[in-house]
Amino acid sequence: MDNLIVTGGAGFIGSNFVHYVVEHHPEVKHITVLDKLTYAGNEANLAGLPTDRVELIVGDICDSGLVDQLVSKADAVVHYAAESHNDNSLIDPSPFIQTNIVGTYTLIQACHKYDVRFHHISTDEVYGDLPLREDLPGHGEGVGEKFTPESRYKPSSPYSSSKASSDLLVRAWVRSFGLKATISNCSNNYGPYQHIEKFIPRQITNILSGIRPKLYGSGKNVRDWIHTNDHSRAVWQILTQGKIGETYLIGADGEKNNKEVLELILKLMGQPEDAYDQVKDRPGHDLRYAIDSTKLRTELGWQPEFTDFETGLQHTIDWYTKHEDWWKAEKDAVEAKYAKNGQ
Repeated sequence: MDNLIVTGGAGFIGSNFVHYVVEHHPEVKHITVLDKLTYAGNEANLAGLPTDRVELIVGDICDSGLVDQLVSKADAVVHYAAESHNDNSLIDPSPFIQTNIVGTYTLIQACHKYDVRFHHISTDEVYGDLPLREDLPGHGEGVGEKFTPESRYKPSSPYSSSKASSDLLVRAWVRSFGLKATISNCSNNYGPYQHIEKFIPRQITNILSGIRPKLYGSGKNVRDWIHTNDHSRAVWQILTQGKIGETYLIGADGEKNNKEVLELILKLMGQPEDAYDQVKDRPGHDLRYAIDSTKLRTELGWQPEFTDFETGLQHTIDWYTKHEDWWKAEKDAVEAKYAKNGQ
């Protein structure tokens, strides 16, 4: 695999994947990062990477001419590029339709044309949500269903419905046109380079800025957290060993409700665990996500390395503390946007 394209490779999860490939897979001679550099993409996320191996092309995945030109020289495309923030999709869904649906269509058309391997990064949110554990008999660890590759799609927001649409396009191109593609649906990522509008970095940077953290509603909503480094390793495994046409779910058994996560952040940062404000809940806020990654583990041999959430969270807190220059300039604007919506 000499030439790899990573769309959205200047964003949070994509840039971590680029760092992972550079560090662990010298056999990949050239990585082209195709990124529009919207507010969520940041050239600084690629700082320090060797310029002879990593090239940033600032462009739109909906630009069919540019995509055709790049894909014609590639061995594989890993597609991270997406509009991904639920709150933004509720305010203006149009960029989500354009990037997540039209952009994916543009990429798979080019990959089909040049017979290029394609891996599509998706989300567990396409499956909707699950009942909270406390609403289930026994409500202990291991109780309750989890998402599997056979779970039916039931998206709740403009964001998740646009990602579901892109998944279905990929599946259709595999079946109808023989596209050499795989799909992965991953649970919530955390770690370095995540935009501060997202839940974990928002709370960390609030505390570092002397702002009281904010919790939606009761905070009982559950997310299945995975460190982004574990996600990168899983994607590489699927890209190189996954079966064409298959969907693999990526998760690290990291179920925590938002209240638990926020209180742990406060504790690790030396603050009282109740030093936060509750704000109005997000419309249509999914109750619980939980991933069953058995297929990935048994068929491809992947295992998560960050199995202790507290250790991974401390690692993340340390990164934001040491890299204040990376996020400080945007902090006021992000909080003003939330305040406008009472959040």
